[in-house]
Amino acid sequence: PYYVLPNQDLFVRATLHSTEPNLMLFTDTCVVSPNPHDFTTVASDIIRRGCVRDPTYRTYYSPDRRIVQFSFRAPSFISRHTSVYLQCKMAVCDRYNYHSRCYQGCIRREKRSTSD
Repeated sequence: PYYVLPNQDLFVRATLHSTEPNLMLFTDTCVVSPNPHDFTTVASDIIRRGCVRDPTYRTYYSPDRRIVQFSFRAPSFISRHTSVYLQCKMAVCDRYNYHSRCYQGCIRREKRSTSD
């Protein structure tokens, strides 16, 4: 466990441990929730489908593409719960495959058209 107060900055570092130098890591989605089994009902999106949703999110450069580093401010709802959980979905890609998920970046939902 990591103890944090509301509005305190949290620093996250994810590392892909691999001997393959041509792999890279990409953060697709990160969500904070008080329930380890439900990341939709009471939750705070940090990143969703590669799109930053939290205005306090900051990314930190790493020369090693197998390391992702970022920070965000703890959501205020953590004061109402004894524990909160961070769940992240990461993508591992070939760093030279420019059509991979890692290079797609933010994927916005397409809007449905309304017809008469």
